[in-house]
Parts: sequence; structure tokens; C-alpha cells
Amino acid sequence: MFKVAVVEDHEIFRKGIITLLGNIDYVNVIVEASSGEAFLKVLPEQVPDIVFMDIKMLGISGIETTKKAMETRPMLKIIALSMHSEEEYIQQMLEAGAMGFLLKNVNQSNIEKAMKAVMAGNRFFSDELMTLLSNKFLNKNQNSDDSLVKFSDREIEILNLICTGMTNIEIGDKLCLSHRTVDGHRARMIERVGAANTVGLVVYAIKNKLIQV
Repeated sequence: MFKVAVVEDHEIFRKGIITLLGNIDYVNVIVEASSGEAFLKVLPEQVPDIVFMDIKMLGISGIETTKKAMETRPMLKIIALSMHSEEEYIQQMLEAGAMGFLLKNVNQSNIEKAMKAVMAGNRFFSDELMTLLSNKFLNKNQNSDDSLVKFSDREIEILNLICTGMTNIEIGDKLCLSHRTVDGHRARMIERVGAANTVGLVVYAIKNKLIQV
């Protein structure tokens, strides 16, 4: 049974997500919050496995709420809820600790895929969002199957850890490398795939099936 929280300041979206979650027999919605402040207030007593988090909210944003929640409960799996016009915030949500990204017009199938992916420690981007992010964060000239970048075993190892949300320091500790070495690998991979940033690298890896999701 997945214990789930929904943090969304627009009631129609919040109720819609909760309705979809109610149709899934292995989900129990234990927290419904209309603001980041309300969620953080109940977090010490009600600890979910998965949090569906609106990115832009009145008061504390989803980005700041995610940061604060992850500081106290680092095992939380945050799935960000985004509008089409909010791609620029996804990098910040990724850095804050979010593992999944869905557009607000999400259906039940994508909700289930996202939950299963993040609970397995993987990233998840809905198909529509993948297309938007590919157009925004990847160089189109370097983003076709016949020009797929070939990575070394070490790079693939680091790439997989990047896609699970680990920092350079955490990856370095796990692989017995300095964080500067990891940072160098990350920067070179971003450049080689024609990505604008880490979001682009993660999108490239998922889009081209370089990692398991």
C-alpha cells in the first residue's frame, strides 16, 4: 500500500488527482493540503511514501516546500505537478529533490506509472512533458537515434545515479570518486548530448533508454 499526499492550492486539480488516486486499490491518500505550509505542518505526524506536489502555489512554492520536506524526510518520493508553461521550474524541482514530473492533465495510467517508477528509485516524466522538455533543453541536431551518444561504462554508472537524484558528493562517495571528478563527468555528458543543463541530460537518458525507468 502506497501512502500518498496531494499538495495543490487549486481545489479542482487537487480533488481531480485525489479522485484518480481513489480508483487505485493499492493507494491510501493520507494527506490533502492546499498549501506548502499546511503540508509541512502535518508532515511530522503524517509521513507519506509519495507526494504529488504543485510547483507554483501561493505562499511557499512547491520548490521550497520540496526542499524543506526533503530536509526532514529524505526518503519522500516527490512527484511534481506542472502546467505546460512551467518547464523553467523543473530544473529547480529536480535540484530540490523531485523524482517524478507530470502535467496537470494527467490520467490514471500515468499516475500509476509515475508512482511505481519513483518507488523503485527511478525518475519519471510523462510523455507530453518529455516532448516539451526535449524541445526546450536539448539541441535538436544532437537528439536523433542515429546520433545517439555513446557513453563509457563509468559514465553510464554515473548517469544512472544522476537520474536517481543523487548529488555529485553522494555519487562520489558511492563510487569512491571525488565530487569534482563526478562534476567533470556530468559537465562533459551534458555538453556531449547537447543539453542545456542536468534536466536535459536526464531527459536525454530517459528518452533514449540509457537508463531503466
